[in-house]
Amino acid sequence: MLRDAPEDRDPDAILEFGLVNLDKPPGPSAHQVSAWVRDMTGVEKAAHAGTLDPKVTGCLPILTGAATRLAPALLEGPKEYVTVLELHADPPANLESVVAEFEGPTYQKPPRKSAVARRLRVREIYDLDVLEVQGRQVLLRIRCESGTYVRKLCHDLGRALGTGAHMGHLRRTATTPFDDTELVTLQDLSDALAWYRDEDDTDPPGTPEEALRAALAPAESALVHLPSVTIARSAAREVAEGAPVYAPGVVDADAADRDALVACYTPDGAAVCLGRLVGDPDADSGTVVSLERVLV
Repeated sequence: MLRDAPEDRDPDAILEFGLVNLDKPPGPSAHQVSAWVRDMTGVEKAAHAGTLDPKVTGCLPILTGAATRLAPALLEGPKEYVTVLELHADPPANLESVVAEFEGPTYQKPPRKSAVARRLRVREIYDLDVLEVQGRQVLLRIRCESGTYVRKLCHDLGRALGTGAHMGHLRRTATTPFDDTELVTLQDLSDALAWYRDEDDTDPPGTPEEALRAALAPAESALVHLPSVTIARSAAREVAEGAPVYAPGVVDADAADRDALVACYTPDGAAVCLGRLVGDPDADSGTVVSLERVLV
């Protein structure tokens, strides 16, 4: 069944295909937080996009219901962090110039406690800025490729500075396409759900539906960074049965490289599938998008 346009869905439909841009608290694992959101919302399943260690706080998108199929779309793309670099000696005079040398490709071997094989690999540091220095503490802003280990970066910075260093507090401030300007806490979500379900006897401003929509967005918000392909509703019904996107069903398409991950929508903006661009959207025939995840 095809979904209504995101703006026309009732809150129950959003719960079944939704996303919470969660402000993860320190303490629980990302998996535990996802389980809490699942239980709070009453959906069958929920999944986080991009793991954060228990002590790390900040931006952790949580997908609810059928939106868990969108997780691959959120695992790539730049991440941004703010961290405290704890130096083991007073900072040298050339602190900022040494830090600046770490911008660009850097070699990293994942730590022993990691979910991936411990092989040397390259990760890109797009921006590395010193925000503040206070004693032996250095506040850094890091914008980096997905899969970068900030703890390892801090260790390497300490060696390059000649002081030794380790990572102090770490907070993720952005993960494509979300940032920390509109984060939702677990308490925000709990309050909105209680009010919507008529379990809250307070009288906050607005309506219960508005409160829930402020905490939980349609899952299409997780796809705004991907090139889009608009397909006719008749083509969308074929995709729901497992057919790829054929050229005659394409209404419009963003420019994208061949084999790029794209999101396909109906003309009213409802997500249909994720897939790879394999053909020319302007062609008269042939396959345009091969399917990776069907969302309807």
